[in-house]
Amino acid sequence: MRPWTQVPPQPGRRFVITGSNGGLGLETARILGSRGAEVVLACRSITKGEAAARSVPGYDKGRVEVRQVDVSDLASVRDFAKGLRDDGRPVDVLINNAGVLGVPLARSAQGVEMHFATNYLGHFVLTDELRPVLTDRVVMVSSREHRSGALDLDDLGWERRPYRPFQAYGDSKLADLLFMRELDRRLRAEGSTLRAVAAHPGASATKITGGSGNPVVTAIGYYGQRLVGMPAWRGALCTVYAATMDVPGGTYIGPHGRTELWGWPAPARMSPKADDAALARALWERSVELSRP
Repeated sequence: MRPWTQVPPQPGRRFVITGSNGGLGLETARILGSRGAEVVLACRSITKGEAAARSVPGYDKGRVEVRQVDVSDLASVRDFAKGLRDDGRPVDVLINNAGVLGVPLARSAQGVEMHFATNYLGHFVLTDELRPVLTDRVVMVSSREHRSGALDLDDLGWERRPYRPFQAYGDSKLADLLFMRELDRRLRAEGSTLRAVAAHPGASATKITGGSGNPVVTAIGYYGQRLVGMPAWRGALCTVYAATMDVPGGTYIGPHGRTELWGWPAPARMSPKADDAALARALWERSVELSRP
């Protein structure tokens, strides 16, 4: 397959990227900035975000902005979204990228298990809160590991089951794809011009396992990805493709290789569970319940 690196020019287009002070989010911002986009880095730490912003092309021209948000905290999400709405300016593309992997059992400010809160529920609320100013699309960053997901809508907080962090991660990434498909179905039914799409980065060398709390897991993730994974910028290309190319709503993009661990952006395989319309509707309804102020 021919490598895809020809990102279309993006002057005048505004992208909001969560979790963008490092890893895939920052690489996504750098690629978009190099093509003339305006980029909002949505980060938990303003200090880290400002340091990262200086490496994004367009920073010196005022095209890169840093705003604080803790995606796991729905109050923070709502404050962040209100600030963007109050700008009076549209957001062309929302890239829901922020994520955690393999973290110990912990709960968000609203009492939601942390993988589910950060990787999915915060983005569910952010997308809804920004709907009035979105003009083009929503991109959900999922994972090959969604295939291991087995959502238990009656025990999303892992209160009955023994906690398994990597299962919780897979569940959250399955939720991302279910949400993307259900959101796109609803947008089509409304006659909206918005679209919802998704992407995954395959095996990309990032520091996402750094919050595991287990030094062995952190080391295996960190060094293992560097031994066998793609550079982060190549993994980010899948997100950029989903965010900039004229793909239909409901599209899922990932590396083209047979296992989808490595390669260039191409249509990715989605598990049957991720396209279960009944489960997607049930998850949506449960998410509304969990996210009520």
